[in-house]
Amino acid sequence: MHRLSVVIITLNEEKNIARCLASVKDVADEIVVIDSGSADQTVMIAESYGARVVYQQFHGYIEQKNIALSAAGNDYILSLDGDEALSPELRNSILSEKQTGFSADGYEMNRRNWFIDQWIVHGTWYPDRKLRLIKKGLAEWGGTNPHDKLIPLKGIKLRRLDGDILHYTFHTMDDYVNQLNKFSSISARAMFDKGRRAVLFNLFWNPTVAFIRSYFITGGFKDGFNGYIIAKQTANLTFLKYAKLLQLQKKIRPAIQPESGNVE
Repeated sequence: MHRLSVVIITLNEEKNIARCLASVKDVADEIVVIDSGSADQTVMIAESYGARVVYQQFHGYIEQKNIALSAAGNDYILSLDGDEALSPELRNSILSEKQTGFSADGYEMNRRNWFIDQWIVHGTWYPDRKLRLIKKGLAEWGGTNPHDKLIPLKGIKLRRLDGDILHYTFHTMDDYVNQLNKFSSISARAMFDKGRRAVLFNLFWNPTVAFIRSYFITGGFKDGFNGYIIAKQTANLTFLKYAKLLQLQKKIRPAIQPESGNVE
């Protein structure tokens, strides 16, 4: 039987980490928490569940998660965030694969997101398929911060597991709006650093497409009022991301200096 490491990145997750750890304790042979300096009870709670806690200064979501992969000591690695947990069905699916020796190199699973007072099961938020369980050395984290993704080597065998990662995202509207502002800044900077540039057209077209896709094409309207809020704020996130990218572009334009000379 292959052994399984569960790796989790954290920062001030005392409200969530116990739920996450309780959901994996029956499948994990090792739990590694990569903490970037929590000032609450996160570390104490993690250690009470037998987790090995490693301090790592935060350099970015992608960077942090790749450090977590390298810290794992077993053949297979399950990667989670501190505000995530395994549904009972997903936990059983992983346990079954583990007991039979893991028949694939990597495993995809759906992620179900909580928003204020309900699970969102339509739109761009579901099924939100993720590759999160991988044989060590066959994938690494990539993408554009903060939208990281686990990228497998070409040609490896992937399977999909039944059950969901339960993502406890936003419990209030203020939480959501604050995160949008934070993530739009991170996204704009990451795009800028990768050489991507925006034009004014992006401020109109990209948010419009984002709303139509979230609310109509992928069925976000089926989640009622919260589905509309998510679609609207998805468009707003897109607008802010490109607006902030334009601001970054302006800052690097060379200032026009007046010609030197004497003033008579």
